[in-house]
Amino acid sequence: MKKKSIVILGSTGSIGTQALDVISRKPDLYEVAAITGYNNVALLVEQAKKCLPKVVVMANNAHYEEVKEALAGLPIEVMGGNDAVKQVAAMPGVDIVLTALIGYAGLGPTIEAIKAGKVIALANKETMVVAGELVTKLCKQYNVPIIPVDSEHSAIFQCLQGEQHNPIEKILLTASGGPFRGKGRDFLATATPEMALKHPSWDMGARITIASANMMNKGYEVIEARWLFDVAADQIEVLVHPQSVVHSAVQFEDGTVKAQLGVPDMRLPIQYAFSYPDRLKSDFPRLDFGVYPNLTFEKPDTKVFQSLQLAYDALAKGGNMACIMNAANEVAISAFLEKKIGFLRMAELVEETMQKATFVAQPYCLEQFIETNREAKRIAESLV
Repeated sequence: MKKKSIVILGSTGSIGTQALDVISRKPDLYEVAAITGYNNVALLVEQAKKCLPKVVVMANNAHYEEVKEALAGLPIEVMGGNDAVKQVAAMPGVDIVLTALIGYAGLGPTIEAIKAGKVIALANKETMVVAGELVTKLCKQYNVPIIPVDSEHSAIFQCLQGEQHNPIEKILLTASGGPFRGKGRDFLATATPEMALKHPSWDMGARITIASANMMNKGYEVIEARWLFDVAADQIEVLVHPQSVVHSAVQFEDGTVKAQLGVPDMRLPIQYAFSYPDRLKSDFPRLDFGVYPNLTFEKPDTKVFQSLQLAYDALAKGGNMACIMNAANEVAISAFLEKKIGFLRMAELVEETMQKATFVAQPYCLEQFIETNREAKRIAESLV
């Protein structure tokens, strides 16, 4: 396999750090062209000294000089600001751009990478949630593939290999259920950020863990699946699967169901995205069915976990509604983590913003999504 040059947008996050681990295990096959961070100066500098990329970007200009000084004397160009993130996403000579940024911030750089003809390893749900129709059109225009990195979408992608000519009847999107599986609204009314951050299966960043706890994260994945795999909302069924072994499945028109299984380890889908279409030997933990004698599935309660239903509603409405939902959710999660609002208030705040923000039935350019994001955040912040 030809050695691949990779840009990691968001290298200091959970996905970014695991991606660097994957790359370090295959130095003959992968090299790091650029890494980006936002606040974690110490980790970004440590990563840069270890993998020696051509470029390091500190998106938060307040920390730019500190990073530049720490890397002085090394053959590394240090850049600062959000525009620099977009620049490295389109770097010449790069094969793959891993979009592991958190939230709406991933959209702009991903679009720049698509326009530059890079293979997109996508670990940023919001790119497809906010502007899935625009992004898929651009991918077709520039003949750019998106290889999903989220465990669920990677599983679906893997199940579809060799099945491109067979129509999908249904996608079975699994969810762990998070730390509050089976809990009622009375319990959730008193849930604290500390409780919500204790995910039973996955080690993720704080914002994603909170979104998993109220199932908005799964709602995002429903919208992402709609665009990645060109299916309708009623073809996507969410199943709560607390063991987190079946990462997702596809049901075909003859009734056959194909599933992808494995231990909860994000390095596996990351490596697959980098090596696709090849599978490379790894020393990652193997699935031992003796440890998982029972695999269970149940339907989610959308009356308790209203955020999941809001995502289906946004998908049904279309236009810029999912962008509105995402902007409001970013505000809601921040407010909950700062203990300004309660757990159940997050979904209420998102729903109210969806009702108040300007709806655009057919947005056609990035600027419209930028304006929608700005307006929806302003409304949501006023509701906190």
